[in-house]
Amino acid sequence: MSQLAMILAAAVALLTTRVSDAGTWRNVVTNAPGSVQLMILLSDGTVMCSDGGNGAWYKLTPDSTGNYTNGSWTTLSSMNYTRRYFSSAVLRDGRVFVAGAEYGTGTTNAEIYNPLSNTWTPVPVPPGLITTNNNPVATNKFQNTAGFSDSSSIILPDGRVLIAPVNPAAGVSTVTYNPYANSWTSNTVLGNQNEATWVKLPDDSILTIDKSSTATERFIPSLNQWIPDSNTPANVYGVGAELGPALLLPNGKVFFLGGNTNTLIYTPSGTTNQGSWVAGPPIPNGQACPDAPAAMLVNGKVIFACNPLGIPGTTFPTNVSFYEYDPVANSYTRQNSPTGGLTETNIAAYQTAMLCLPDGTVLYSDETSQVYIYDPNDSPLTAGAPVINSITWDPGGSLHLTGKRLNGISQGASYGDDEQMDSNYPLVRFGDGNGGLYYGRTYNWSDTGVMTGEKVVTTEVMPPWSRLLTPGPYPFSVVVNGIASFPAALNAPTWVDYNYSGPFEFGSYVFPYNSLAEGQDDVPTGGTIAMKPGVSPEALTLTRAMTIVSVGGDVTIGR
Repeated sequence: MSQLAMILAAAVALLTTRVSDAGTWRNVVTNAPGSVQLMILLSDGTVMCSDGGNGAWYKLTPDSTGNYTNGSWTTLSSMNYTRRYFSSAVLRDGRVFVAGAEYGTGTTNAEIYNPLSNTWTPVPVPPGLITTNNNPVATNKFQNTAGFSDSSSIILPDGRVLIAPVNPAAGVSTVTYNPYANSWTSNTVLGNQNEATWVKLPDDSILTIDKSSTATERFIPSLNQWIPDSNTPANVYGVGAELGPALLLPNGKVFFLGGNTNTLIYTPSGTTNQGSWVAGPPIPNGQACPDAPAAMLVNGKVIFACNPLGIPGTTFPTNVSFYEYDPVANSYTRQNSPTGGLTETNIAAYQTAMLCLPDGTVLYSDETSQVYIYDPNDSPLTAGAPVINSITWDPGGSLHLTGKRLNGISQGASYGDDEQMDSNYPLVRFGDGNGGLYYGRTYNWSDTGVMTGEKVVTTEVMPPWSRLLTPGPYPFSVVVNGIASFPAALNAPTWVDYNYSGPFEFGSYVFPYNSLAEGQDDVPTGGTIAMKPGVSPEALTLTRAMTIVSVGGDVTIGR
């Protein structure tokens, strides 16, 4: 097969186009090491999964073709505190921030996970932001009564995390955490945000419906304050003041699923002026979404889980049903459950979670070790596809990628106040030339918004060099929430490693040259030499234009 044909074949795999209409479920072949509740997509394409209360985390890694169904599981480091229902956010540098716990020991504290070191670091919370006199209620599964508890959270444009503590200190309503300065500040909100669902709008403002109310408001990051918005035409809070998920739709409107049978559709103004609300179609068959998951599909539809409408004393009835909402037709289509039949029995929707995967499918958990994948079997929206403008080398051996629409149409999946799993950030996957697909690690995203349109945004990318063993070039795509860009090609660098002493030297990652002189003889004009960490006394004169970068650490030449 010619090199061009190989690149084109890999490009087809990178696009992952779907052609049929009926969604289907399948099991992830291997069970997780323990029960799975919240799932978070990391910037290298792996998924970290909380066990739902004991502080344990597991990681799902896709197979060598980028397939999650045949993925493998590993156990990550446990948190310093136990948490069930808490704030979570992937930071712009790829680390993961968590705070609070409705149940467990973590309600008055926060911590950050570093995927590179597999470590958790406690984040001090200064006094005066949250209450700390916690007295868990023994008659209610030891529910916490102080601190963050099950607080809503979201990433702001400057990388700060906005959080709504359930039990704030006097005079405090919401707080922001700056992960770069490791500092906290407080904000005043107009209404109660306990149980509220937050939605990010294209203008970067955050929309919310106040607890058990028809009053709404928005957080304006540029003003660092909350402003009132228009009232809703109906109440969407159900029994127990529970609310469902909400997502920004491809048409720019927001769809809220109620904790009762009601739904709402919001049209943003695009400015600080108030938007408008209309009632959406009621959830079918007397169903409701009190703490329930939903996910934006690549075709622009929304899949969600629901259960029968609650009544006083039974907030979360069992037997979960699944529907797709079509915003174009403004109608629902019922789907089968992952366990067969129309309902997943003996559980309630609050026990389930969803996550958008970069291959265009949706990961689903139900607090067991068996995790499922929903495939919409449909083509992705071309309007949601990222566009690659350029890719260049950074001095540290990573790549600097610029493009448009790298943050997707929506936040990805939604649940409500108890769990957050936003995935509106770029991932980059590479073809290895042998049919394999592997994700690089992205970090330092310039934007955390949604529907960024023609705005040029950037990200840094560290390719999976240990997987790219052929001479190249390597096809790669940017993908966000399952929708991929048209592939581009990355020329392979010439590799040099002063510490290499193997019998073969081909200038590849596995068989590098062990001198810069050899690398210079091999690299084409305008090409790149990638050097692994090391020291050498060699001295030479560069005879033509080239780029020299160090990958993984410092390189000292001429000493």
